[in-house]
Amino acid sequence: MVNDIVTDPQVFTDPNTGQQFAVPGLGPTLIPVYFTLISSMFMHGGIAHIAGNMLYLWIFGDNIENAFGHKRYLLFYLLCGIIASLSHVFATKLLGQNLLIPSLGASGAISGVLGAYIFIIPTQESYHAFVRFITHVSAFWAIGIWIVFQIISGLGMLGGSDTGGVAYAAHIGGFLAGLLLIKLLYHVTRYA
Repeated sequence: MVNDIVTDPQVFTDPNTGQQFAVPGLGPTLIPVYFTLISSMFMHGGIAHIAGNMLYLWIFGDNIENAFGHKRYLLFYLLCGIIASLSHVFATKLLGQNLLIPSLGASGAISGVLGAYIFIIPTQESYHAFVRFITHVSAFWAIGIWIVFQIISGLGMLGGSDTGGVAYAAHIGGFLAGLLLIKLLYHVTRYA
């Protein structure tokens, strides 16, 4: 059984102003700690965060839901999100980063949807804004460029650099989970 991590409050001093401020510590929660792997998928860091996630889900998620059906899609989505969160925790521990920084958002689960989409419908075209014009490209190229960006950005974590609060390991883990789960759990044929 895993218990909540409980920490004491800390007082920090702003180096520029000399002003002190208190940061509350982590306290026990009313829910099991494992439930946060699911609940964190439904919390976001702001309007732009949720808007971006919902845009990707709107563009790519409906086709995967049509292929799976509602219940299997929900199961697939939650499994991708859980695996993505565990990927983030594993990478954070492996790279010696701060495990006490919370992680939230649906990006890992949505990355799993992208993995399934590129497997099922790689030639489906969608419209994308590129510099000053709008063009249509296949899912293979659109998602392929996205995953390359995630890998390159995620490599910055190896040097211990600041990733701006983005859990790239969750994105990569969710994408790989989507690819594996679509192949292993669901016998869905490709359609274009």
